[in-house]
Amino acid sequence: MKKNELSRRDFSKLTMAAFGGLLAGAGVAQAADDKKTGKKNPLLYEPHVCRGLNTCKGKSKGKDNSCAGMGACATVEAHSCTGKNACRGQGGCGAKPGENACKGMGGCEVPITKDATWKKTRKRFEEVMTAEGKKFGDAPKKS
Repeated sequence: MKKNELSRRDFSKLTMAAFGGLLAGAGVAQAADDKKTGKKNPLLYEPHVCRGLNTCKGKSKGKDNSCAGMGACATVEAHSCTGKNACRGQGGCGAKPGENACKGMGGCEVPITKDATWKKTRKRFEEVMTAEGKKFGDAPKKS
């Protein structure tokens, strides 16, 4: 590549690398801000973005779950697109589903529809709950 020639592909690659850096930096900044302000991880709050992510007994759409982590459905208002989440922690995918920094920064729909995304989110939920010393039950089966 010559010094001043930049193809569309090169430009796209550089743009995506810069965007990735911004996202990574935002996540680090959010974690540092949470530590400074004493805020807990959004996965520890209600409402939640999908089945098996509720923080307490009775915190489920039908309010009939017997334990944390056993709720059958999301309690966040359903939305179908990137950036439509109403609050922090209410985005359905992206780098950290259910842990987005604020309104409009969610990755995609709620409730979470992709199995791989749900498994990733449930695993993270279990890590966060364990770190906080909170008990939770087995995740409900997909209906």
